[in-house]
Amino acid sequence: MVDPRTTRRWSYRVAFLALSMITFFFYLLPLKVGYGHWPGPDLLLAFAFAWVLRRPDYVPVFLFAAILLLADFIFMRPPGLWTALAVIGLEFLRRREPTSRDMSFVVEWAMVAGVMLAMALLYRFVLALFMVDQAPLMLTILGQISTVIAYPAVVLISALAMNVTKITPSEADEMRYVR
Repeated sequence: MVDPRTTRRWSYRVAFLALSMITFFFYLLPLKVGYGHWPGPDLLLAFAFAWVLRRPDYVPVFLFAAILLLADFIFMRPPGLWTALAVIGLEFLRRREPTSRDMSFVVEWAMVAGVMLAMALLYRFVLALFMVDQAPLMLTILGQISTVIAYPAVVLISALAMNVTKITPSEADEMRYVR
């Protein structure tokens, strides 16, 4: 008999993979209406950050890295650069999960926004260092702002529709998470 906790963990991992594929599908649809549009949020990154701050075992680093590397190839970004920065950001937040259990949502939101800003700045710096063509700075800033603005909706969808909630102290003791 399989442990229910293991079944639940793997079902959420499969759900994260399915959510990623659905996100890829909608990003690839030609929905851009005219020029000068506001860039959409990076929902894959927002969902991963929201889930890792609630249930770190639902988003394993190898699954996340493989999905983002696939995204690098699909969206024709320099392969591995955004993936590496996102994995570093994800692991930074994963290490902060025990302390974030007691944080208010506003502090969590600010922490996620800071990580996203640091990732975007490092990404632009590395691209500039190797003289790779980049999107305009304002477009990058607007993309990060839209991801930060979408983060509360992502958390709400994760909590209400997918039941991805923060670990309670009793669950942390039961699952032997570090507090």
